[in-house]
Amino acid sequence: MRHTREKTEPANTDEVQRVTQESANRLRALGITLTGRETPDELATIEEAVERFEAAVEAKGGDLMVDEPPPSHPAEPDDRHFGLPRRNDGEAVVDYLERLARATDVVRQHPRKHE
Repeated sequence: MRHTREKTEPANTDEVQRVTQESANRLRALGITLTGRETPDELATIEEAVERFEAAVEAKGGDLMVDEPPPSHPAEPDDRHFGLPRRNDGEAVVDYLERLARATDVVRQHPRKHE
């Protein structure tokens, strides 16, 4: 009996770099500070955590356009609980993710906004 090994092709580095850059651009557009040293996995994890936060805000009746103004327009959110937490200078990814998870839990427990 002959055994063959599956060949695994190395990840397409150009594609990984492109996706990583797109992710970093989206996060920066939300006002999230990046150092440039984040790994592709860390960027993906931050992006997923932001999506969970945004879904929680929307489920509670928040408006992301009002509650998450662009960083160039630092207005107060309609409801301070619905504002996306910013990453502090020098804050480790793991620490930011923990803080973002706590903020998501707070939003989930917040009363639904009446329109």
